[in-house]
Amino acid sequence: MQVGFIGLGTMGKGLANNLRKAGHSLTIYDVNRAAAEPHIANGAVWANSPRQVAERSEVVFTSLPGPPDVEAVCLGKDGLLEGLRPNTAYFDLSTNSVGVMRRVHSVFAERGIYAFDSPVSGGPQGAASGKLAIWVGGDAKVFEQYKPVLEAMGDQVAYIGPIGSGTVAKLVHNCASAVINGVLAEVFTMGVKAGVEPVALWRAIRQGAAGRRRTFDKLPDRFLQARFDKPDFAFRLVHKDVSLAIALGHEVRAPMPLSNLVLQDMAEALNRGWADMDSSVFMQLMEERAGTPIKVDAETVRAAVAAELAADAKPKG
Repeated sequence: MQVGFIGLGTMGKGLANNLRKAGHSLTIYDVNRAAAEPHIANGAVWANSPRQVAERSEVVFTSLPGPPDVEAVCLGKDGLLEGLRPNTAYFDLSTNSVGVMRRVHSVFAERGIYAFDSPVSGGPQGAASGKLAIWVGGDAKVFEQYKPVLEAMGDQVAYIGPIGSGTVAKLVHNCASAVINGVLAEVFTMGVKAGVEPVALWRAIRQGAAGRRRTFDKLPDRFLQARFDKPDFAFRLVHKDVSLAIALGHEVRAPMPLSNLVLQDMAEALNRGWADMDSSVFMQLMEERAGTPIKVDAETVRAAVAAELAADAKPKG
């Protein structure tokens, strides 16, 4: 299939590579031409604008930082709307605003173009490996036509419902993740301040009812080591996701007190200049407030994790 792809950043580069590996012909665009060079070297065709991508494609995907970028690429000058033909399809893989996607869907529908929100979950590793969830909102029948193309990028492709549904699912997921991180930081810091050694406390709580669901397995990688540089997912992006989720809560009149409290902490973290650190960096604020910094050396953490995994692997009974 003739596929257009716009946005070749942290997530987009892996997604585009997997489309190419599946045999699709790629036309690509990014505001940073250098990001496209590896793809061009592998056979992708460069376009000078989103409009040119659209003119050369049967289906177009975007992977962009946020709602303003999506709106500009779709509806702005030399945007997708000026190039897409009737009965072609557009899928936005970004974490976006429900309102923006519904507006894009409405405008595109007037031209006979099918628009879908299709945010992804799995991080950069999942985008590169294809072990990725893709949650899709839009026309169910048309979705089925393009599902094989989506399956070139993710192993868990799911139709969620009408336009906006995929974005709602992603915002619920990411906002829950952010809120859980805030709660974990608060209670874990209390336990350390109460006198329990950090690794011992982590090993204890992971065997509780919630811990057996592996809620706490992510703590050693960053929080216990106070390692928030070189992010897997930038903090400014998770702040954007939680902001979008809370905005949606206002729209549907759903109270979100814990999410708002976490967002306040996120605002403080942004004001500290932590925007480009890891998405979990705001968890440090709980330690500061308690006067209890937590930092375990990497080797101790690795040994503890290895011991836990070995124990998990032993036959039970």
